[in-house]
Amino acid sequence: MCERCSICDLKFDREPGYFLGAMYLSFGLGVLIMAPIAVVLWVLTSWSITKVIFCAAVLFLPFAPTIALFARVLWIYLDQSVDPERPR
Repeated sequence: MCERCSICDLKFDREPGYFLGAMYLSFGLGVLIMAPIAVVLWVLTSWSITKVIFCAAVLFLPFAPTIALFARVLWIYLDQSVDPERPR
């Protein structure tokens, strides 16, 4: 990840552990995406719950990197709205 934005010069990593909140957002977004996939699989098939959850997780895997990046963007927006970085 770049240290600063090339357009507005915003420092992305403000302190160690800055993106810990983004991990929670990423988890929540992952659950919001995996749950409907699991429900659809559950309704359309007669599989056991273990197989449904496993298949939903496998179907979710291609989306995981994009979700992680999106969660970081959401975290930066949230942080900048609450505690904006002062211009240098």
